Amino acid sequence: MDMENTLAKEIYSAGEQKALYDAACKRLLSEKEILAWIMKSCLEEYRDCGVKEIAERYIESAPQVGMEPVAPDEAPRIHGMGNEDATLREGTVVYDIRFTAIAPASGEQIRLIINVEAQNSFYPGYPLLKRALYYCSRLISSQYGTEFTEGRYEKIKKVYSIWICANPPENRKNTITRYHMTESNLVGNVREPKANYDLLTVVMLCIGEPEDDTGTEILDLLNMLLSSKAEPEQKCWVLENEFQIKMTQQLNQEVSLMCNLSKGVEDRGIAIGRKKGREEGRKEGREHEKKATARRLQKMGMPIEVIAQSVDRNMETVMQWLSEAETSN
Repeated sequence: MDMENTLAKEIYSAGEQKALYDAACKRLLSEKEILAWIMKSCLEEYRDCGVKEIAERYIESAPQVGMEPVAPDEAPRIHGMGNEDATLREGTVVYDIRFTAIAPASGEQIRLIINVEAQNSFYPGYPLLKRALYYCSRLISSQYGTEFTEGRYEKIKKVYSIWICANPPENRKNTITRYHMTESNLVGNVREPKANYDLLTVVMLCIGEPEDDTGTEILDLLNMLLSSKAEPEQKCWVLENEFQIKMTQQLNQEVSLMCNLSKGVEDRGIAIGRKKGREEGRKEGREHEKKATARRLQKMGMPIEVIAQSVDRNMETVMQWLSEAETSN
């Protein structure tokens, strides 16, 4: 019982540390210049813009980060519109990072969400892509009453959902994939203005390892920034010298904090895994001993109910044990 209680406490503590690490990742990714690199690389509206231009001119308000910050807000970042979207029937969605930006060509607002799946499985029991599309749909529907009312659908703003996945399967590593709406004529040849249907886009950005030479700047940046292998000094040097991201004292501290938390999560996970393995081994050994006892008592001619009571198992389990033993012999 003591072992189980200790293990439970350690698992809880590891979960708490992982939550802090997730928060640190999201705070780093909410830095304007890092967001600007993501936007330039993944969003067609900003492809011809400079990173500094995007950060200073087109990111309209500071992104709202869904996790509670792990350090005081000192550096300039985005804290614009709320990151929760609630409806009575559909529940509440908490977006990781949410903000608005101005489209360079049209001057209109674009709503963006950047979701960070830094530790979770790429296949968390459902297709991640469907969740991303759902988030886009919620971002559009939530505009009713704020961006448009009473059938003024022409005022709907375009939305993006960008997913940065740090633990993708091998065939997804170092890839950037876009999912969006297109026009396809089944009969005839008509052309609708693209702005009338190009309203939602999902981008899946799956990173690899810091030593990978991808030839794609945003992948190289994120491979280094989110790596659990690279040291804080190495990350800061690469961000400043290769990507011209000014390393303020606050940003340096947050990079170091994320690295320390990452190391702590990894070490705790290994330690807990070993302890769970030892405990499972002990349980397996005790179960094997009970099965052997049940067989010995059967050979002595004891009734099944007495055997069950002796090994502290129900009669159905004991009968199954004895049947399996006969089969194996």
